[in-house]
Amino acid sequence: MKITGIRTVVVNAEMRNWIFVRVDTDQPGLYGWGEATLEWKTRAVAGAVEDLAPLIIGRDPRDIEQLLRIMQKHGFWRIGVIGTSAVAGIEVALWDILGKSLGVPVWRLLGGKMRDKVKVYTHLGLGQIDAVYNSMSVGPLVERAHEVLARGYTAMKVVFIPYTHYTAPPREIDNVARMMAELRKAVGDDVELMVDFHGRCASVGAALHYIDAIAEGRPLFVEEPLPPQDTDGMRMLAARTHVPLAAGERLVDRWEFAPLFRDRSIDIAQPDLCHVGGFTEARKIAAAAEVAGVGIAPHNPLGPLAGVAALHFDIATPNFVIQEEMAGAVPWYGEVLQGPIRMVDGYWQLPEAPGLGIEIDETVAARHPFKQEILAATEAVLPDGTVVDW
Repeated sequence: MKITGIRTVVVNAEMRNWIFVRVDTDQPGLYGWGEATLEWKTRAVAGAVEDLAPLIIGRDPRDIEQLLRIMQKHGFWRIGVIGTSAVAGIEVALWDILGKSLGVPVWRLLGGKMRDKVKVYTHLGLGQIDAVYNSMSVGPLVERAHEVLARGYTAMKVVFIPYTHYTAPPREIDNVARMMAELRKAVGDDVELMVDFHGRCASVGAALHYIDAIAEGRPLFVEEPLPPQDTDGMRMLAARTHVPLAAGERLVDRWEFAPLFRDRSIDIAQPDLCHVGGFTEARKIAAAAEVAGVGIAPHNPLGPLAGVAALHFDIATPNFVIQEEMAGAVPWYGEVLQGPIRMVDGYWQLPEAPGLGIEIDETVAARHPFKQEILAATEAVLPDGTVVDW
């Protein structure tokens, strides 16, 4: 069996352009799909897929680990998140091919079933961008939380930490405390709440003020309280709070996760299959996390194929905790892909179809061609003009 072609299909979903990757083989009707979505880097990732394709066309798609090493090492330069996202799109498609060729779902190939269903959470507005990032007062926050519960979810993540620099103003601290208290009161104690800091705090002190403000609401975890490069700061935070800390959505391989595991700086690791290079690297990160006593809650605000890949990964991962999804990001989210995801009472059910069990409807995809994404991050500016983390 040989790889005969690799191509991308780009689908605009407002804030993101989803990047689907198709890998064809010389076996009639046997091909695989993956996803390589990376916000605001669409053209770069699609170009990286084109750059990588000549390295592996003509090779056996079932030699996944070997093909990964070729893509990572034969280009000489380290490839960064743009490259690892491109690799992920190809790698996930290779697993899809392998599963189809053997007639089994991918989760079987990853070690088999570790659980009977997969717990998931979503965001306010079910992922609609304005609700996710602009629910910054109690009224809209509580209203949108009730909408999430009405759709059958039992866990949700919120983003109500203000744009921050090195200090946290008292008025903002009090507002964050009030919002967390009202949210917990509104949803009750049986609903899991997560608070995404989005890396907005530039100092340990500022992050601690906000973490202390929400602690009584008993969040499942606080996500990315500091920018991703501040591993020393995360170690300091972990020593000064009992609130579980999560990080990792902007890390791209096991070496970048290693300091967090070594220092026991986090309770939850959040690798994104579409950014770390696919199943193979994500499994190595999860194994390292397990040794360090760290759970796995994969990052995934991306397209529907990324969700399916995460589902297969979660089924087979021993230290899995909970899965992010954003199925309401656009009204037609479920139209471009026919797939196995079925949610019952806040849990995804197990798929049985071979491979990933999906198909991309390229006719629907063509209705939403590439266009410039919404540049939401440009809003991250303080009143004095200082640009801060979004």
